[in-house]
Amino acid sequence: MKTAAVVLAGGSGKRMHADVPKQYMTLCGHPLLYYSLRAFEDSFIDEIVLVTAAGEEEHCRATIVDRYGLRKVRAIVPGGKERYHSVMQGVKAVSTDADYIFIHDGARPFITQEILERVLSDVREKQACVVGMPVKDTIKIADAEGFVADTPRRATVWQVQTPQVFSADLIRRAYAKLETEEAELLARGVEITDDAMIVELLTRQPVYLTQGSYENIKITTPEDMGYAEWILRSQSPVK
Repeated sequence: MKTAAVVLAGGSGKRMHADVPKQYMTLCGHPLLYYSLRAFEDSFIDEIVLVTAAGEEEHCRATIVDRYGLRKVRAIVPGGKERYHSVMQGVKAVSTDADYIFIHDGARPFITQEILERVLSDVREKQACVVGMPVKDTIKIADAEGFVADTPRRATVWQVQTPQVFSADLIRRAYAKLETEEAELLARGVEITDDAMIVELLTRQPVYLTQGSYENIKITTPEDMGYAEWILRSQSPVK
């Protein structure tokens, strides 16, 4: 069994109000992107494909991959206009003999070995899994005018995280179909938000929810960096 990880690091980080993309911002002495790459480097994952913004490939290799000796990073490829375009490029760069592909946001630094082991066990049985956690708050569905239209049962609502993990054949088939049907989906007003949605829409494969962690946050705003630093300092010393 061979596993691969596609790690996305092509965001601009506009909501961080910083001069550099958030994946290169320093968190407890290391670039933010380092932490997710290190987690995969130290895991059972066999290869990593890193997807960066176009033109940042060599900078990312020099400042992170080579600097930290991340030997499992086998390819660094430029992303595309939307997140799913970047994932598509990453999936295409994965070795053809991979059995399972893990797709992860590089701005989620707190993926753990326990989560990786848990989702690997689940995907071997279910073929399609997303990491997430049940929501803690009551969720409201709003109508077009900002009024409450519905209140779903909290027990059925999860906040989805990454990695999202699929059998390699399944995710490749899903993205191959997306290439041919993207224009039609967009014309219908379909908003493509994550990889699981693509699998659900284009393959009809059920996607299983694997428990992650409430600490598996995505760094999006300056406030998140402060919380992330607290999480890191409450854990074992940074490598």
